[in-house]
Amino acid sequence: MRDAAPPTPLTEPEPLSHGLKQRHLTMLGLGGVIGAGLFVGSGAGIAVAGPGIVLSYLIAGALAMLVMRMLGEMSAAMPASGAFSVHAERALGRWAGFSVGWLYWFLLVVVLAVEATGAARIAHGWVPGVPQWGWVLLFMVVFTLANLAAVKNFGEFEFWFAALKVGAIVLFLGLGTLAIVGWLPDTDPVGLANLTGQGGFLPNGWSGVISGVLAVVFAFGGLEVVTIAAAESEDPARNVARAVRSAVWRILLFYVGSMLVIVTLLPWTSMVPGESPYVAVLDAIGVPGAGQIMNVVVFVALLSALNANLYGSSRMVFSLAERGEAPQGLLKVSAGGVPRRAVLASVAFGFVSVLLNLKWPDSVFLYMLNAVGAVLLFVWALIAVSQLRLRPRIEREAPETLTLRMWGFPWLTWTALAAMGAVLVLMLTDDGARPQVLWSAGATALVLLVAWLREIRASREARTSATKRN
Repeated sequence: MRDAAPPTPLTEPEPLSHGLKQRHLTMLGLGGVIGAGLFVGSGAGIAVAGPGIVLSYLIAGALAMLVMRMLGEMSAAMPASGAFSVHAERALGRWAGFSVGWLYWFLLVVVLAVEATGAARIAHGWVPGVPQWGWVLLFMVVFTLANLAAVKNFGEFEFWFAALKVGAIVLFLGLGTLAIVGWLPDTDPVGLANLTGQGGFLPNGWSGVISGVLAVVFAFGGLEVVTIAAAESEDPARNVARAVRSAVWRILLFYVGSMLVIVTLLPWTSMVPGESPYVAVLDAIGVPGAGQIMNVVVFVALLSALNANLYGSSRMVFSLAERGEAPQGLLKVSAGGVPRRAVLASVAFGFVSVLLNLKWPDSVFLYMLNAVGAVLLFVWALIAVSQLRLRPRIEREAPETLTLRMWGFPWLTWTALAAMGAVLVLMLTDDGARPQVLWSAGATALVLLVAWLREIRASREARTSATKRN
């Protein structure tokens, strides 16, 4: 593999539309990671960490914030539809851009199946007369059409989806705080009994907190899409900087704040993995129909994630095609600036994933899901390495583009890399997480092998061409 790509301009014109507005990006940044992983999956983290889950979310959230700051710095200086894939290519060479781009695309189209199936399961519960596969088909068709139309349609869908999720979190925090201080009808102040009882704040010690980190760190995946979307906004450099600044702190507040409300109001021992702790809290404070309310919120969260993943995967594969790393037929752009073939290619593979999930959820699809289980950490690691390599170059060639800077460079970047390595090592020691690391490592090795073979072929073709010229 080549050590680095040939020098390229820091910014290149994008052939895509610029229909996304600042409000779209800001809300995408806020709502992009608020999904079923928070509303339902957080129960598993509370079950292993107890009240210490607050610290687990602080640690995982801090890591996600550092990654987003690095990504925001590079995206503000070099906005591109391929975002971190483009950055990796410029920093490390074609092999890196190829590898991280295809790994992230694979991650999105596989997770898309989980979201479509989860939303269909909820909808089937509401309308049993429509089979689950019918709901999946409906969702895939609707969001494919939305993504084939103008990019502003995607922006509007995500804006309102995210607004509902953000509104639900804010309302939950408000009601929870009122319940804690005893200002709701028929409630008394709860004090600190649930934080200090049942084994104390760290009932399972720091090992419980670390287990909680493993359970929740991947819930922060999805923030990356905002930097992909920024390339299709009116002022990419300024808009991505604004979106990243506003998103990271508020998301940490939403996650950590809601966990603090939950473990303060209810004993952590009452949490059941797989059941929403948010429903438990709303039931406890007397909100009627709490289960159905959260079903609606989770349903919207799943559809929002499905929409965002379809968008992100199509733009990533389009960017790969732009750089000669994917079939050139995917470069076809509509009059409105939408890469329709890239959208159709992504939804086609996504639909295959859905069918595998419906037919073989515990075999074929489980292997695919494990193969992307730890890919997010590999992507984050390449983002950090790319930022270490590109920051000096940007300072040298275009310092005026550094409108958003990584804190404490390079020390915090190295700290984030060390933390990612620690998470991977801890996952290897965890019986439940180990298969994800091993399968993801295998998928990554396969992609790297393909990248290496492509590099060898390109090198041979270059030598042959040079020989013919001589």
